[in-house]
Amino acid sequence: MTRRIHQPLEDQEFDFILSMAGGPVLAYFTGSWPKALQACRAMDSVVDELAREYGNRFTAVRADMTRCPGPTRRYGVTGAPTAVLVKDGEAVASQAGPMTREEFRAFLDAHL
Repeated sequence: MTRRIHQPLEDQEFDFILSMAGGPVLAYFTGSWPKALQACRAMDSVVDELAREYGNRFTAVRADMTRCPGPTRRYGVTGAPTAVLVKDGEAVASQAGPMTREEFRAFLDAHL
């Protein structure tokens, strides 16, 4: 089953998606400034592929740090890209910086 990657436009929408997920959430924080943009775009296809591969094991949320400053602060995100695995509203694991597909899969397998 393919799971859509949600892209909230503001903090309240991010929090609503988290509350409705019914399980773990992969919050993938991106940035729109030039240095971050290239790294984030490179990881977009990796996140999309893994969201399809893992199906219902998690919900993916792609959040721009500028548009969702509340969750960015709440989960201690200081750079983009950053992946944060959230369970019951609490961050259980995070990884800053770009990851290969294999590194991302290892991150998910270790913490799901």
